[in-house]
Amino acid sequence: MSHVILACSVVIAQVFLVVAMWLAMVRMFRGPRAQDRVLALDALYVCSMLLLMVFGIRSGHTIYFEASLIIGMLGFVSTVALAKFLMRGEVIE
Repeated sequence: MSHVILACSVVIAQVFLVVAMWLAMVRMFRGPRAQDRVLALDALYVCSMLLLMVFGIRSGHTIYFEASLIIGMLGFVSTVALAKFLMRGEVIE
């Protein structure tokens, strides 16, 4: 019984994460300001990281968890770089 509940909840989580990624991409392309686009990019990488973690739970392989960790680190660095660019107009001082 618990395997059925876990399988159904993983599939539902994947569907919701794909919908959230789609909505974040829409906001990224239609955002009225650059700050909205950066926030949508932030939401997009978080959703992709979570989707890989759910794939890892579903398949049982650890490579998905490592890939989600790399996406999280690169997403954080890109968010900091974009925020610095929006604040000062340059990334490298």
